[in-house]
Amino acid sequence: MNDIKVGNPLPLGSSITSEGVNFSLVATNAEYIEILLFEKEDAVAPKTIYKLDPTHKTGPYWHAEINNLEEGSIYAFRIKQKDNEINKDHSKTVLIDPCSRGITGWSKYKRKNTLNDIDNIDSCLKSVVCDRKLFNFKDFPRPKHSWKETIIYELHIKAFTQSSNQEESCFKNFLKKIPHLKELGITSVELLPVFCFDPNDAPNGLNNFWGYSPVNWFTPHFQYLSNKSAKQNREEFRKFVEECHKVDIEVILDVVYNHTSEGDNKGPVISWKGIDENLYYFLDKDKNYQDVSGCGNTIAANRGLVRKLIVESLKCWANELGVDGFRFDLGIALSRGEDLVPLENPPIFEDIECDPELIDIKFISEPWDCGGLYKLKDFPSKKTFTWNGHFRDDLRRFWKGDKDTAWKMSDKIKGSPSHYKDNNSLPKSINFITSHDGFTLKDLVTFNK
Repeated sequence: MNDIKVGNPLPLGSSITSEGVNFSLVATNAEYIEILLFEKEDAVAPKTIYKLDPTHKTGPYWHAEINNLEEGSIYAFRIKQKDNEINKDHSKTVLIDPCSRGITGWSKYKRKNTLNDIDNIDSCLKSVVCDRKLFNFKDFPRPKHSWKETIIYELHIKAFTQSSNQEESCFKNFLKKIPHLKELGITSVELLPVFCFDPNDAPNGLNNFWGYSPVNWFTPHFQYLSNKSAKQNREEFRKFVEECHKVDIEVILDVVYNHTSEGDNKGPVISWKGIDENLYYFLDKDKNYQDVSGCGNTIAANRGLVRKLIVESLKCWANELGVDGFRFDLGIALSRGEDLVPLENPPIFEDIECDPELIDIKFISEPWDCGGLYKLKDFPSKKTFTWNGHFRDDLRRFWKGDKDTAWKMSDKIKGSPSHYKDNNSLPKSINFITSHDGFTLKDLVTFNK
């Protein structure tokens, strides 16, 4: 058995040290934590289990350094909750690290075995230790297009590359499409979700195509990559960003921090729920999941430890993988506080805006959520631009020849001052014409109803 030391509470997740790997996990209500080490990705049992007692705990952080581990080591957690009714105990269920940069075990994974608090050791997902080297901005600098010059092309990486060589990965096939995108005159590509998600997270035996329910916020989705190893997946994604930067194209990600794949009380237990559900999610007094995402749960982004995880995820993609911007799915949901009450100054956006490692990053958001909250000109973030649905709607009406639309179209060409002008602030409008929600571009200008 490898030697184990107390380790350090930071950085979160698994990080390579001079002597092995340091593990750090936030679990505020845990009685103890087990670190499970596996020999290979399809192993049905761990080769070693380390049980951490409170000597491995600093505040809410559980940590340990295990000697002679290295990049590519495969691990997972099991957590015993204190018997105090704060969290439901899922101590039989194997959990992936919320901060892991790699996930494996898909060949053996069974979603149904995450639903019933059974021992799923033979069918679980597993985390992979990855390096945290920074992106090579010296050779592949950010394009840094100004907002007024930015033209965004939204795409689904699999759908966009479907007609190409099926033996190569989506991201490799994308590189062949770059000349076409340059001909269009776009400055930025915005990828629909590429956070790792569960392909089985869909009803009636269907497959999840869109990816809007992540199982992790740090790992690229395995089906879009060659998936030979976690290390190669990260290198392949970096190569994609490098090639975009070479031709002055920014890379923006559509990111989902408002909810996860774990659903409500009846949903699967994959990571956050088994670690500390009362920390990561909004629950009511009866322990029911509160939901303004339409997907069964809502992330409690007002809480400090949760905000730290979100910011760490943003910095991972921006600084380690080279991403230039983020579009927050249902972003206004991140502004909700306890009992889902909207906050005037939500701390998550303050944390993002004051982090020096995110100072050059573009931020975009949907100004609505599924709970009826809608904030456009008063979106509570100084740096974040918002999707202006009024632009799309008025443009369509003008194109169709509807009456009394010229003045409204004039307003939109000026930057929608009727919607954004407030205290002489500059409009922060994303003038989007089409997106994955609603009509395609052709349909937008073809049908009257």
